[in-house]
Amino acid sequence: MKISKLILALAFLITVTIQAQSSGKSGSFEAGEKAFLLNGKPFLVRAGEIHFPRIPREYWEQRIQMCKAMGMNTICIYLFWNFHEQQPDQFDFTGQKDVAEFVRLVQKNGMYCIVRPGPYACAEWDMGGLPWWLLKKKDIQVRTKDNPYFMERSIKYLKEVGKQLAPYQIQNGGNIIMVQVENEYGVFGKDVNYMSQVRDAVRASGFDKVQLFRCDWSSNFFNYEVDGVYTALNFGAGSNIEKQFEKYKEIYPKAPLMCSEYWTGWFDYWGRAHETRSISSFIGSLKDMLDRNISFSLYMAHGGTSFGQWGGANAPPFGAMVSSYDYNAPINEAGLPTDKFYAVRDLMKNYLNPGETIPEPPVNYQMISVPKIIFKESASLFENLPKANKSELIQPMENFDQGWGRILYRTKLPENSTSFDLKITDLHDWAAIYINGKWIGNLDRRKDENTIKIPAVKKGDVLDILVDALGRVNYGKTIIDRKGITEKVEILSGSNSTSLKNWEVFNFPVEYDFQKKMKFKTEKANGPAWYKATFDLKSTGDTYLDISTWGKGMVWVNGYNLGRYWKIGPQQTLFMPGCWLKKGKNEIIILDLETPTATQISGVTTPVLDKIVIDESLLHRKKGETLDLSAEIAANEGELSSGQGWKEVTFDKEFEGQYFCFEALNFQNPKDTSSSIAEMELIGVDGLPVNRSNWKIVYADSEEISVGNYSAEKIFDQQESTFWSTAWTVSKTPHPHQVVVNMGENIKIKGFKYLPRTDKSTNGNVKSYRFYIKSSSFSIKK
Repeated sequence: MKISKLILALAFLITVTIQAQSSGKSGSFEAGEKAFLLNGKPFLVRAGEIHFPRIPREYWEQRIQMCKAMGMNTICIYLFWNFHEQQPDQFDFTGQKDVAEFVRLVQKNGMYCIVRPGPYACAEWDMGGLPWWLLKKKDIQVRTKDNPYFMERSIKYLKEVGKQLAPYQIQNGGNIIMVQVENEYGVFGKDVNYMSQVRDAVRASGFDKVQLFRCDWSSNFFNYEVDGVYTALNFGAGSNIEKQFEKYKEIYPKAPLMCSEYWTGWFDYWGRAHETRSISSFIGSLKDMLDRNISFSLYMAHGGTSFGQWGGANAPPFGAMVSSYDYNAPINEAGLPTDKFYAVRDLMKNYLNPGETIPEPPVNYQMISVPKIIFKESASLFENLPKANKSELIQPMENFDQGWGRILYRTKLPENSTSFDLKITDLHDWAAIYINGKWIGNLDRRKDENTIKIPAVKKGDVLDILVDALGRVNYGKTIIDRKGITEKVEILSGSNSTSLKNWEVFNFPVEYDFQKKMKFKTEKANGPAWYKATFDLKSTGDTYLDISTWGKGMVWVNGYNLGRYWKIGPQQTLFMPGCWLKKGKNEIIILDLETPTATQISGVTTPVLDKIVIDESLLHRKKGETLDLSAEIAANEGELSSGQGWKEVTFDKEFEGQYFCFEALNFQNPKDTSSSIAEMELIGVDGLPVNRSNWKIVYADSEEISVGNYSAEKIFDQQESTFWSTAWTVSKTPHPHQVVVNMGENIKIKGFKYLPRTDKSTNGNVKSYRFYIKSSSFSIKK
């Protein structure tokens, strides 16, 4: 009887809480002793992260309801500064950008909300959410109190966010229970003063009552402390939960535990294998958290799509994100449930509060196929040049007040009777080179390409460099990522170099209003061009546009920018929301910077996100190459301890060099033949990690790329949940395994740190090793 009364009392409490939330009555939420307290009672946050800019507004509520049907009680959201302020002081929170309406929909559906306003976000979004126009300032620094302009603009932006969302704090009768201060700052720096200023700006913007928090990784959260701000951790599927919170519980023994980003999957890069995370590893660690009463937010519950120009990039090495943000999440890109969705839903049923139920999923939106569309009109890019800007020296895109898109640099060449090298410093990010309108070749920042051979030319021959800007770097120290050509273009002839001047510059922005002005003809275009067609629909529905016969470019349908495509994959379809289609006539425009194999397109009901064109030039060992260490003397050798977490090695003396080689001799698992490294850092003589921004892989004896993205540059990509692994499926090679890095300059070091893979698997974890460092490159035999 007592148990029944207790259950009824708890059920009544839950009902009253939800009614209070929905009726606008003030409530409370705070990080209490070993538990979050909602209206004074313990509360486990079960959040699903979704991003309203990545979801058509018409679908917002359905995605919210899908999260609730998965067992979530909270929705977590980012705001992206550059989405709301695309030009200085022109703030927009209307239509697709109406974040307040999104939060109201969350509340309408009986759920709480966690808000992550920035100013920096990351999220594989262009420049991590920072606005491109900051880059018009030559001396700009970001995420620091030492740049007054950055701080001034950040504070102004946060005030505008506060105007929109502060009224919806739970203490004001709304449903916002937590607001984040910055994002994963421990990876970028540890300036407490900067973080304190951001905290104060968030408070001053109107979030003066709500629980503030920050998030970092288990390896760096302790590098700084912000008074009055709760600390949460981020980690991925398959993580050892006890290990993740081990140090946290030592430092915060009375704090509630929360994983504010539990990575359900991962994002994809152009030209790299599609990323997935298994249901078993994902559910296993999630169950471990539930068993330990640890709050969480699924990142992502539903990823959606980085429409238009919004997909970001990482560096080093440079890699740009695809348009799909499916993320291998429980709710797929089109908002449909996956097997992972039902696995979460079934798990959550075992952890509900008394009287709590999980609603049925909402009705799925209809998926349709669209018959083949043939493009009969085209507009050559070179025949549709906009008005030129004149510039004596080459300048990046931002200096011409262009935020995104393509840019064409044109100049006349001096006479060269023999072929020569043309060098671009620096290319951001992909270029097609033409002489007198004839295509010479392409250069690709992903491959560190900056030089191309040009045939002999006459004086006055026209050089065109058409640059495609991919996403800006959204993570780490290389986030200052101006687009176009950032420094100079040179003719290299023997030991001489000549910088080219007197440029005409043509800007091709991403807005639909620009594309629709092209002069379309029925003749077939040669080279880069726009293509236009119309198609009729008797009924509308979601579909995926198959763009596998096209080269590289962008697609607009009925004025909506669907995003970038690139034949190299792994994404070969673009999500086409049915709410953007019309019964009757629809228009589609495609800008292709290459030459499509067929000027046609169709709508299919199943996405293709995993078809990659394998590019062996991206491997760090060419056929027949072997690293020769026979004449080298190791600076250090020894054994690493087993178990997870960073392993630090301090040398007996200092060493100096530009190149280092880490050689794995054997592994913690004696039956293992693979080698893996999640992250590697060198320790400078000052005791601090050496800057890795200019690191490049020179050689890796083996890389697993057939079943996932485990390439060697993962050892310095600043993502602890990704790792380099030697091949374990095909082309297996026995140990020892080696990786060689060029740091770009001579550096004095006194040790290194090695991080084994951070999931529960121990495959490839290194035991015995040798470490080499030298000023000249290592011998690679062919």
